[in-house]
Amino acid sequence: MSDGFRIKVAGDSGLVVEFAERIDPAVSARVLDLDRAILAARFPGVLETLPTYRTLFVRFDPLATDARRLEQTLERLATAASADTRPGRLWRVPVAYGGADGADLEHVARAKDLTTAEVVALHSTTIYHVYMLGFSPGYAYLGGLDARLHLSRRVDPRSRTPAGMIAIGGQQASIQSIAAPSGWHMLGRTPVRIFDMRRQHPFLIAPGDKVTFLPIDAARLAALDALAEKGETILEPES
Repeated sequence: MSDGFRIKVAGDSGLVVEFAERIDPAVSARVLDLDRAILAARFPGVLETLPTYRTLFVRFDPLATDARRLEQTLERLATAASADTRPGRLWRVPVAYGGADGADLEHVARAKDLTTAEVVALHSTTIYHVYMLGFSPGYAYLGGLDARLHLSRRVDPRSRTPAGMIAIGGQQASIQSIAAPSGWHMLGRTPVRIFDMRRQHPFLIAPGDKVTFLPIDAARLAALDALAEKGETILEPES
């Protein structure tokens, strides 16, 4: 791995730029800086870029661009990619903790020798870094979970969990974008649609953004849920 990265071939139409073999905000910053540089350059034949924790996948049309030339360009841009973390947008996401949509809240509290109120306080007072979107459209993987809430994922994953589920697993937190199976611990649910095809930009939250959580009660959840179901905007970034 030269200059802190290496480039791997992914089939006949993809290249993967892989940075350091660890997960931290500085590595994420380099991935996202490279992603921005590629998008700004608008290289002919580049179809999409997909940032993850420590890699950037670049998909291209092999009939529209020369793979070797593209690789050389990526080497130049990756060398220049900055590890300085940019201040992303801050989202204060409302969450109703506990209840049917937060069925694991008490389990997490018992497992960590905390009260449910302490779990909610630890979870909702952290500012998380959005490392990537994946698994399902818009599913947000959040870093920065308080170490006192680190807990292995469930041994019996659920076959279906709701859209908007707020959960933790291992050292991470997450916001689930659509109903899907999950082995994460359900703490609550947000009425915010972080993925909605009715919007001009379906993905609300992006890698590099910051997220924190605002506890709300069940009545407020129902009211905001009704508005969101109609397609109304119920959340704006604070910065």
